Amino acid sequence: MDPSPTIAIVGRPNVGKSTLFNRLIGKRYAVIAEEAGTTRDRISHKVDIDDYEILLVDTGGIQHGAQENIEEDVQTQAKIAIEEADVTIFVINSMQDMTVDDFAAADILRKSKKPIILVANKCDNPGMEANIYNTYELGFGEPIAISAIHKIGMENLQNEILKTIKKLKFKKPTKSKANIKKKITNICLLGRPNAGKSSLINALIDDPQKLIVSEIPGTTRDSTDTELIYKDNKYNLIDTAGIRRPGKISRGIEKFSVLRGFQSIERSDVVVLLIDGNERIASQDCSIASHALEAEKGLIIAVNKIDLLESGEEHRERLLRILKKKFPFVPWAPVVFISAKNKKNTYEILNISDQIMKEREKRIQTAELNSFLQKITFKHKPASTKIKKPKFMYASQVDINPPKFVLFFKNASVLHFSYPRYLENNIRAEYGFNGTPIHLKIRGKAEEEQKD
Repeated sequence: MDPSPTIAIVGRPNVGKSTLFNRLIGKRYAVIAEEAGTTRDRISHKVDIDDYEILLVDTGGIQHGAQENIEEDVQTQAKIAIEEADVTIFVINSMQDMTVDDFAAADILRKSKKPIILVANKCDNPGMEANIYNTYELGFGEPIAISAIHKIGMENLQNEILKTIKKLKFKKPTKSKANIKKKITNICLLGRPNAGKSSLINALIDDPQKLIVSEIPGTTRDSTDTELIYKDNKYNLIDTAGIRRPGKISRGIEKFSVLRGFQSIERSDVVVLLIDGNERIASQDCSIASHALEAEKGLIIAVNKIDLLESGEEHRERLLRILKKKFPFVPWAPVVFISAKNKKNTYEILNISDQIMKEREKRIQTAELNSFLQKITFKHKPASTKIKKPKFMYASQVDINPPKFVLFFKNASVLHFSYPRYLENNIRAEYGFNGTPIHLKIRGKAEEEQKD
């Protein structure tokens, strides 16, 4: 049996599923709001309870007779989560009577024949526990009274989770397995609404129903993690909400979703900026690339929907010229043309990500680096003034992920601002570093710095 049990959190809209999810994993991960239907995709995260590694899955609210396309997709997502789970936490609102949606969820759960932990949420004070006994009509026995927002009853819930997974014969990971963790590459997908981020992840994992795909902008609200193994390498794909122009971003859920998208850059290794090849490059696209650069992450520019573009090398060359003009500050970012819909070139994103990770971890020996820099600084000497003449002394690579260099110059204070760019261009031409920023810190000799 897989040592990692999967537990799905289900229930009707707005009963506090995402709040409970966030509470169990110990951080704000899923978007929560008073508006019903905030969660749409399945969101998963691993959590340790008493050394058991559990995959926790948050789902969208189950509604009786959902008819709109998006709502139907949400129901499908929830049902898939129930099917794939080993245990289900069924959340109801203790402050309200049972609704037709609660009974609809209960019917689905009964058919699954999986262990069910009934949880009455929003018991914010002890007196409210008396209100939970009408839940017996659901047929799942006595619920566990909790308040996810106020941390009430969480220990009781965790004890019930442990009791249930032990009955299913799950075992704690052995120390050797627990300690050996394969390096995982975190890839964050960012772009404007409808650029095809969710479609790309679905294509990569070959699951058309993992993330909801729709022509309606704003379908994705949470930053959603999906793990994938390809060619024995492990990846975590982070899907994010579409980013519109600042003036078009509404307050509340969308604003927080966009903020979460940008925060996802911080926990990624590589950022994939997804662009609709049929749309003009917008300020949001440049903003995303700037955020990736500031966060010192690897960057790939992926042009999607090539199935709808004009064919021919000439058209692609024209697009490449446009991209070069729009993104002059990241000339080192590789460009890949893909079709998420037709699964064309999609795995090239993973291949390029692997290459970028190698480039980010590349280290140049000090002797070799200094020999090379002596050559290029002699070939093109830095401009000098009548009084002071800058001269390269020596250099060292001081860090990786991303690569960072310190270069010492005599009279560094009069070095022209364009000279570091010349040095970077030549370092890249010689050593690569494709897909990742590199940093050059220019410093003067110690005695010069003391004088300053």
